[in-house]
Amino acid sequence: MTSTASAWRHAIRLALAWPIAWALHAGPATAASEVRQALARQSCEGLRRAVATDGRGDASAPLLLASYRVDTVIEGVAPLPPTLANVAFVYDNALAGIALLACGETASARRIAEAVVLAVERDPHYLDGRVRNAYRAGPLAEAKPALPGYWDAARNQWIADAYQISTATGNVAWAALLLLNLNQQAPTPRYLDATARLLAWIEQRTRATVDPDGYNGGWYGWDDAQSAQTWKSTEHHIDIAMAAAWAGRAGARPEQTRQAGTALAFVSRMWSPQQQRFYIGTQADGATLSTTGSGLDAQLWPLLAAPPGHCRWRSGLAWVERNHRYGDGYGFSQQPDGIWTEGSAQAAATLAAVKGAVPEGLWKLLAAQRADNGLYYATPSPRISTGLAIGPDSAGADFFYYRWPHLGATAWIALAATGWNPFTGSPTATGETTCPS
Repeated sequence: MTSTASAWRHAIRLALAWPIAWALHAGPATAASEVRQALARQSCEGLRRAVATDGRGDASAPLLLASYRVDTVIEGVAPLPPTLANVAFVYDNALAGIALLACGETASARRIAEAVVLAVERDPHYLDGRVRNAYRAGPLAEAKPALPGYWDAARNQWIADAYQISTATGNVAWAALLLLNLNQQAPTPRYLDATARLLAWIEQRTRATVDPDGYNGGWYGWDDAQSAQTWKSTEHHIDIAMAAAWAGRAGARPEQTRQAGTALAFVSRMWSPQQQRFYIGTQADGATLSTTGSGLDAQLWPLLAAPPGHCRWRSGLAWVERNHRYGDGYGFSQQPDGIWTEGSAQAAATLAAVKGAVPEGLWKLLAAQRADNGLYYATPSPRISTGLAIGPDSAGADFFYYRWPHLGATAWIALAATGWNPFTGSPTATGETTCPS
């Protein structure tokens, strides 16, 4: 870890413990608002509570956290379905682990990282280095993760979800980013080895050289009957580019550096100079660009990650303001039907990184989403749409966010409020991603 990153992490810990004193000491250039300081403190506390709850009395075993925790029924909001109860999505847990690290909770972050490593090493069916999209939440019994699902007594059968046991390419890259963030703090060969396996799985199982060269969406379906998801995602490629470049530097592996170049070249191809924004990716043929619609994360993550060549993309913030803004926050899809809390936190992190300042109204909006259990609601609305399908079995755009307390939203809020960049393991809150005027 660089001395700058170490100093910043120390400052964040002080901010969480003594927010007013830290703000007064920091001076006008770096002082965080009181709302942001409180948000950092409370989101970190929410993550600590999630670790304590899902740890079930075990304070040291590898652990995966439930992505949704709905303690009370909210009028007008759909109840959490059994297929999502006690389910730990890898993406949410990778974010939570990185956020816990930013919160100074290294031991808890390592518990999640250890669970991810065991998922790579001990899949119940595959030996190729993948992780699944989700696992059962809680401490890992017998040092291996369990696939999600539940027993339906009325139907007298085990019910599982095909998406949850499948593997999306971006989730594999986020698992690698978790391990790289922790490895940077204290180099751990086991984390680098698991990262290498994850990136090798992406290269060997999802590479699709049909123009534009890149990586497909992953593999979907039941074991021994999975099919390739042949579309390509801009969001997935920025994840791969940053993880592979970081791993290449950490382990001096030229193949990972080449992989990063392939992924970053795809992201560059998705930038539209005419519209000054990113296309979301390709259609199912892996070649035809998806020029309609927009995803907030696909617009923001390349700016937050700030890889080489990012300066020409900064005008994309204007697209985000015109097409994703919803009140004081932001929605997932173009011309959204509501606020996406997670994406609004991503916007806060990106604005801090690019502009060095975040509107106070955005911090207040995020703070208002806190649930009684310490997590933050995925949206203030009963339901918002994304315009996307969960999987190839979907009859239409059935991927929605509901007003449920959400681990991923909480983690992104903690990252934004503490000023930590999950793509680089360095601070975002200083406006340091400068570009020539």
